[in-house]
Amino acid sequence: MASRPGILTDWPWKPLGSFKYLLLAPWVVHSSYSVLVKDKSERDISTFLIFPFLLWRMLHNQIWITLSRYRTAKGNARIVDKGIEFDQVDRERDWDDQILFNGLLYYLASYTLSGASRIPLWRTDGVVMAILLHAGPVEFLYYWLHRALHHHFLYSRYHSHHHSSIVTEPITSVIHPFAEHILYFLLFAIPKLTLVFTKTASVGAMLGYVTYIDFMNNMGHCNFEVVPKWLFDIFPPLKYLMYTSSFHSLHHTQFRTNYSLFMPLYDYIYGTTDKASDKLHESALKQEEEIPNVVHLTHLTTPESIYHLRLGFAYLASKPYTSKWYLCLMWPVTAWSMILTWVYGRTFIVEGNRFDKLKLQLGQYPSTYFMQSQKVAINTMIEEAILDADRKGIKVLSLGLRNQGEDLNIYGGLYVSRHPKLKVRVVDGSSLVVAVVLNSIPKGTTQVLLRGKLTKIAYALAYTLCQQGVQVAALYEDDYVRLKKSFNSSETNLAFTKSSTQTTWLVGDGLTEEEQLKAPKGTLFIPYTQFPPRKYRKDCFYHCTPAMLAPCSVENIHSCEDWLPRRIMSAWRIAGIVHSLEGWTEHECGHTMHNIDNVWHSTLQHGFQPLPVPINE
Repeated sequence: MASRPGILTDWPWKPLGSFKYLLLAPWVVHSSYSVLVKDKSERDISTFLIFPFLLWRMLHNQIWITLSRYRTAKGNARIVDKGIEFDQVDRERDWDDQILFNGLLYYLASYTLSGASRIPLWRTDGVVMAILLHAGPVEFLYYWLHRALHHHFLYSRYHSHHHSSIVTEPITSVIHPFAEHILYFLLFAIPKLTLVFTKTASVGAMLGYVTYIDFMNNMGHCNFEVVPKWLFDIFPPLKYLMYTSSFHSLHHTQFRTNYSLFMPLYDYIYGTTDKASDKLHESALKQEEEIPNVVHLTHLTTPESIYHLRLGFAYLASKPYTSKWYLCLMWPVTAWSMILTWVYGRTFIVEGNRFDKLKLQLGQYPSTYFMQSQKVAINTMIEEAILDADRKGIKVLSLGLRNQGEDLNIYGGLYVSRHPKLKVRVVDGSSLVVAVVLNSIPKGTTQVLLRGKLTKIAYALAYTLCQQGVQVAALYEDDYVRLKKSFNSSETNLAFTKSSTQTTWLVGDGLTEEEQLKAPKGTLFIPYTQFPPRKYRKDCFYHCTPAMLAPCSVENIHSCEDWLPRRIMSAWRIAGIVHSLEGWTEHECGHTMHNIDNVWHSTLQHGFQPLPVPINE
């Protein structure tokens, strides 16, 4: 939102929310009917192609979003070395409004203007005319319109909304108030209307021109340099005819320079070219891939979770993961994406963060642990990621979600035993997870029920609680026997019960609906596993999986970690960060654990905060 919003700031269909797409329905139905039902002589292919073209524009923009986020996470050729936050993602969530707006006007023009419908697929004279009209009046008028928008009166009411994003993403290019988009549409309509009125319009010219605008807009705001220097060395005049990503980035950081649309010619003519343009272009191209201090390795949780990645749909990634019904309609795309990523068969960088002097990265690989047969391939990918981190000089690699299962790799110990000379420290985060769960138990609790798959964390929880004088009850005799056997001495605070009267339950994988129904009203369920239990009880309280609130100094957090709320990090991820900050030199994997109290106090000292626990009184 601009600092002092003017008239026509909001889009007229804002109250409709996601139902805004229904505005296109009558036009799409009518154009489809004319093609599918009418005689060949009456069919209007050009109007029918408007809707597929709108879908192409959305796909084109999404490709740029994914590419930009991937490249900026890696760091090579990155221009502005700063992060973005959730407020920018929220501000830019409706980037598709301008596509909807353009689509409605395209349909309106097609049905009302003579020469705008039933146009041929290609006309060379029309393409040449569109190029000349863009290079001439469009670029010239845009330059002066843009300078006018930077006048304090218009800037404060309109254009400041666009400039709220200092670090740009591709979709930043179309984040403007509605009034600005009206002006931009009229400006870009000059070549298109000229072609219509001169009867030289073609599908190729119209769609090609808009695709060119989208491409250049996305490139100029992607925050990594795309254009190689050798292009300007071979043909020096090109620097006046085509801008670069770094050229326009300077406009967002300096505000009063580099006003041109896509051709810097008018900035050079009127003396508004930033003197650092060439230098920034060269330095951005020399920017090498960033080597992080800490990598957290995770994986997809469901096939649809690929859309919730930071590289996927930006707005979905900015919210805790929940299943969306409309994503089921995209199952062909989902299936193909899973196949392609599985064929790729390697980890890829999803996110890059900064915390104090640490450089952090979130790595992911294409697996959901659905099939037992995948275990060998998964272990291979994890092992390759660890060895790659070791070669790059990364200090710590933490294992997230199911990447450190006992059945899979003995809590990560398998890799250390295979490669005893590893310099990278492998961390499974178990000690911090135990500490988070222990500090989530309400004060004054005298007994808890432990239910779920018994893991390294479950054994540590049971032992520590018993040592603290808290009675730990097991719901099944097998669990009780295994827990008792894990203690080296007899433990009087460990009990076997069938009554389920405890109001604090520590739960792991395998908790069933039937077991939850046995819990008393007001029971607090505290997970000690990576995945949250399914909530069957409305009269009980469910705490989130072990996690903590990240300090404000952690930069570039604009996506949610799986189902966790904003700026909440899983304990497994935090453990790797703390391990590096403290300079600990030993691994924490296999059956070894750090001192729980030391890890907890160190984590608090570095600014991570425990989450509030639901009241179970």
